[in-house]
Order: sequence, then C-alpha cells, then structure tokens
Amino acid sequence: MMIRRDLHRIPEIGFHEFKTQTYLLEVIEKLPSDFLEVKTWRTGILVKVTGTNPEKMIAYRADMDGLPITEMTSYTQFRSSHEGYMHACGHDFHMTIALGVLSHYASHQPKQDLLFIFQPAEEGPGGAEPMLQSEELKSWWPDEILALHIAPEHPVGSIATKPGMLFANTSELFISLKGKGGHAAYPHTANDMVVAASSLVTQLQTIVARNMNPLDAGVVTIGVIKGGTKQNIIAAEATIEGTIRTKSMETMQMIKSRIEALVSGIEIGFSCSATIDYGANYCQVFNEESRTNEFIEFTKRSKQAQFVLSPEAMTGEDFGYFLEQIPGFMFWLGVGSEFGLHDARLEPNEEAIPFAISHLIEYLNNK
Repeated sequence: MMIRRDLHRIPEIGFHEFKTQTYLLEVIEKLPSDFLEVKTWRTGILVKVTGTNPEKMIAYRADMDGLPITEMTSYTQFRSSHEGYMHACGHDFHMTIALGVLSHYASHQPKQDLLFIFQPAEEGPGGAEPMLQSEELKSWWPDEILALHIAPEHPVGSIATKPGMLFANTSELFISLKGKGGHAAYPHTANDMVVAASSLVTQLQTIVARNMNPLDAGVVTIGVIKGGTKQNIIAAEATIEGTIRTKSMETMQMIKSRIEALVSGIEIGFSCSATIDYGANYCQVFNEESRTNEFIEFTKRSKQAQFVLSPEAMTGEDFGYFLEQIPGFMFWLGVGSEFGLHDARLEPNEEAIPFAISHLIEYLNNK
C-alpha cells in the first residue's frame, strides 16, 4: 500500500514522469537481481526476468502518467503533492500491481521469460506507439502481452473482460476558428467566431445522428468551447475541443471526413479560416480470442475471483497499439469506488492491489 500512496503523491503528465521513473527504479534496484535486467526508454522502464526454461516471453504492461486534474479526494496523508495533477485513472494502482508481481518473480524465478513494461504517456500524447518502435523494446520483443485497467464500477475481487473489441478507437479533436473582431454595437463590421463556433458545435452533433449507420457505434463529444475576452467585444477567435470514439476504424475515417466538410462550410458561411488537429489517436483494444478465453477460464476456476463478461466500452487506451502487433488481452480490475475514472474524487479500494498481484502470479505460474 505504501508504494501506491508514494506514487499517488507524485502524478506527472505524459513524458514528464521523471520523479515516477526515479521512484520505480529505486524500488527495482532493491530487488534481488540474479535474473533481472533493466533498461530505460525516455521516462519509461523495461525489466526482463529470465526464466528457468523459457519457451516464450510474456509481457505485462503498466502505464505511468497522471492527469491535469485538481484532486478532491478525502485523502489527508497522501494527496497529490503536484498541484493541479492527480492519478485519477488508476495508473498508481497499475504500477503498484506490476511492482508487486515483479517483486515476487525477482525472488521466485519463473519458467517463462517475463517482461515488465512501465509505459509513459498513456493519457497523451501516447507512449505505446513510439515505445513499440524503440530499439529497447525490439531487443526484448515479447510473444504475448497482457495488461489491466481499474474499474471503479466493479467490486474488489471481480475481473471483467471479453474476447474481441474491449475499448474503442479514439481521437482527440481541436478546431481553431479565426475571423474578425469588433465592437458589440457594430456586428456588421466583424465576423463573430463565438457564433461560428456555436453553429459548428450544433452541426457536429448531426454526424452520429444523420451520417452514421444506426447499427454502428460512434461518439462525437465537444467538451470545451473557448472564445472572446469581454461581453461587449465580438470575438475574433474561438476554439473547440472534443473527442471522437468509434467501434471501427472505417467509421472513424468517415466521421473525420464529415468534420472536415462541416468546417469547410463554416469557413465559407462565416468568412473565416479554420484549422483542425486530431491530436492523439488511439486504435481499439482488441483482445486476442484464444489467450483471452484461456484467462477467462482460469479466472472462472479461481476461488477468490468473480468473473464478469464485459461489454464493449467507448473508453480509449493506447494499449491497443501493443495488441496490434503482439497477441494478448486487457482486463478490468474491480476497485469498488463511488466515483469513476478521471473524477477528481476517485478513491479506488486498495484491497484490490494484493488480490490482483496474487491472481496474476497464479495465472503466470500456469503459463
């Protein structure tokens, strides 16, 4: 529990996990090292555990970064010491569980080679894709891979997953509009970007409603609109920020094409200029069927775990890039919290940590 609380105090955003990396390395350096090798990549870490009679290498991935959220939990002893940042997605749990499993195998040599991947920048701009291209990971390329994500809606002791798509394809969306500002009393001399942005937001909501097959799945959500400086000044600029989530990559491309067409229409209709930036793009998390079913059957046989067949979710996870190239799966770990992911009040139940460590060790021992 102490490790989780230490990590909870030092949340850092993507590719700035300097304190986090240092802390993890200090813990790893204290472990028995007879069959451990350690490499760093940017702010990430790879730890290889050499097996006694390896037939393959199994990787376990844990993400490292926090979120730009001001913490509002009831914690008093281990609140975030980085003002405006918080581990509000459970990555402190993910790292702690990985360290727990690694600590066991540092003293109990496994049969198979194991690779523990501490990956930065999951929340953005995306660490999985460049990590997969790194020489460090290529030199220790695994044969299969797994990962977990905490699930506040499930109780401690439960595990949820499914074969096939678990998480959606996702893309960030940033649109900037530039027109001509002016005095509120003379609207005919200006091109109002607040009005343009408002019109565009309304039009963007027609994409899912009127351009998508009703039997398909997709989301276009606008979370931020910014524009203007004072109530009697017509805004020369406005920005829109949102997210796109789809079940298929084809639908993602259709939505982006439609966004571009609507933005072009706004440029003409409001005599302005516009730019579109799709930011971080994550492919779907698609669980390989045979390994996922093997894990499900193992979990169902467990006397401690309760298995839940998971529905598909429109959440995003860059672990999908690993699964594009390496067969494996992700599962949800129940942590029984009243508040959900990315909520400033998220308080996962720490009893899920030893449960997850024990379950993963038992699973890997049977591989």
